[in-house]
Amino acid sequence: MAEISLQFPDGKQKQFDENASAKDVAQSIAISLAKKAVAGKLDGKLVDLNAPLKHDGKIEIVTADSEDGLNVLRQSVALLVKVALKESYPEIQFGEEVGDEDGFYIDTDKQDGQVSADSLPALSDKVQALINQKLAVKHVRVNKADALKKLAGTTYEAKLVEDSDADEFAFYEIDGVSVLASGVSFDNTGAIKFFRLLSVAGAYFEGKSSNPMLQRIYGTAFFKQADLDADLQARQEARERDHRVIGNDLDLFFVDPKVGAGLPYWMPNGATIRRTIERYIIDKELGDGYEHVYTPVLANLDLYKTSGHWQHYRDDMFPPMDMGDGEMLELRPMNCPSHIQVYKHHIRSYRELPLRIAELGMMHRYEKSGALSGLQRVREMTLNDGHTFVALEQVQDEFKKILQLIMDVYKDFNINDYTFRLSYRDPKNTEKYFDDDEMWNRSQSMLKGAMDDLGLDYYEAEGEAAFYGPKLDIQTKTALGNDETMSTIQLDFMLPDQFDLSYVGADGQDHRPVMIHRGIVGTMERFIAYLTEIYKGAFPTWLAPKQVTIIPVSDDKHGEYAESLRKQLLKAGVRADVDHRGEKMNYLIRDAQTHKIPYTLVVGDQEVADQAVSVRKYGEQNSESMSAADFETAVLKDIANYSNN
Repeated sequence: MAEISLQFPDGKQKQFDENASAKDVAQSIAISLAKKAVAGKLDGKLVDLNAPLKHDGKIEIVTADSEDGLNVLRQSVALLVKVALKESYPEIQFGEEVGDEDGFYIDTDKQDGQVSADSLPALSDKVQALINQKLAVKHVRVNKADALKKLAGTTYEAKLVEDSDADEFAFYEIDGVSVLASGVSFDNTGAIKFFRLLSVAGAYFEGKSSNPMLQRIYGTAFFKQADLDADLQARQEARERDHRVIGNDLDLFFVDPKVGAGLPYWMPNGATIRRTIERYIIDKELGDGYEHVYTPVLANLDLYKTSGHWQHYRDDMFPPMDMGDGEMLELRPMNCPSHIQVYKHHIRSYRELPLRIAELGMMHRYEKSGALSGLQRVREMTLNDGHTFVALEQVQDEFKKILQLIMDVYKDFNINDYTFRLSYRDPKNTEKYFDDDEMWNRSQSMLKGAMDDLGLDYYEAEGEAAFYGPKLDIQTKTALGNDETMSTIQLDFMLPDQFDLSYVGADGQDHRPVMIHRGIVGTMERFIAYLTEIYKGAFPTWLAPKQVTIIPVSDDKHGEYAESLRKQLLKAGVRADVDHRGEKMNYLIRDAQTHKIPYTLVVGDQEVADQAVSVRKYGEQNSESMSAADFETAVLKDIANYSNN
């Protein structure tokens, strides 16, 4: 009988019968390993534990305590959910099913009404019953033609197979029900441990908005109950901090796919937060020597061909608009070419450098519907953008000045958990990066030298640079502990060459400036999403859309005094309103807390007589009495200090 040669992770090789499975290989190493094995990995591809390996390759044994093992578990549960659905609803159609590090999901379509969240408990019970029966899972692999025959009458799965480049497809049969699988599975339902069906949501087939909307069932699974409990707790925390949920609860923004997915509408509360941040950042930049401009969101396509964006980011740009006379206009994906035009509009002297140009610039990105998410992934965004044009000898000083501005802004927003990443090119990737070794070596050395001079800790990452130059990325921690690039400073020797930029030096000759790109807080959309989740919707007073709400004990008796307080606070620059609804006092106070208003003032007979207020801060149980004048002083101080008392 023919043999195959398998190479183990330590480099050793061993011969096996060609029908040997990953389980046979595991048993040849140790019985204990075979007991822990849930699948194999041949040449980096997951294979069923008992499937014949058939050919030479590099073998790994996947165990339950590995990330791959967890994915196999989740894929197995996803398949079992499909079986349970098929038994309950014989005519149900399936789209994609995925098991990964975040859990699993199955896309479904049911003509007589989609699977609802209310039906998940009964579906879970049916899945658990299949697990308890410890049913054998029959694995069948067929070619494309046979797969399409088995899927005759299906809409979505047949298309997935038809569009696939694979030669072989897996069907798993459980309890007499056969289902198409996109991954590997256990060979017995009893191996499945702890799972939870989480939620349902609409999802376009294959993530394309032109396709039908299916019903996606989300779930997760673990080998240990404690791990499942911890994951469910983390998901609950994520839900409580989800800026999309908070944005809806606090009426900050909404996105309606019917009028444009990925295009947020800012409601008055959200617009107030955004306007406050925009005014803050503009004042901060003006104070640091920046000149603010407005530039068009449309430009001739040739501008982006010259800059290189068309060559490097075409897939992320909207299709050009043909104006019918040979002119092609493009929604801008970046602001830098626009700021270059501002620089070029005049002959520049060395005396003007550093020349700092800034803008809250609107940009557009061609994002697929499936990638869009609240304010974090959108198609239209406004970037806190800036570009400084400097002489070569000014690069490091300007870099340090920009970095200090970023750190000052972080302090005002109470952002403390961040790290510095120097992002370099990958010299092997000549397709992505501008091909000029001397330029890259010089600019990377400049960034590194500036960071060393400042004595700041940083780490280096090859392959993370922009296509035109290296950069410093400032990585912050999100509310859920994930890394996210908040700010960036990028050196650029390329675009000044591409656009033939110059300034007249002290010697009367033309010289080439260096361009520094920088973003202080990134886009308004992503930054506000970040802050919403960090603050859990409880914005500090200076950012809160409503800073003070005033509740009269009796609107008839105390409403006039409440209105006089409101007018005085508004005149002083405090965002305040009066709650005239006349509901029970405890309800109105709870409602103010629910909407996370920093200060709730209650006024009754005593407060009117004393020209005072009873103050309750958000999150506190007790109230404090003080004069109206003292409260105004206190709240103005809170705002002026960016709530960092």
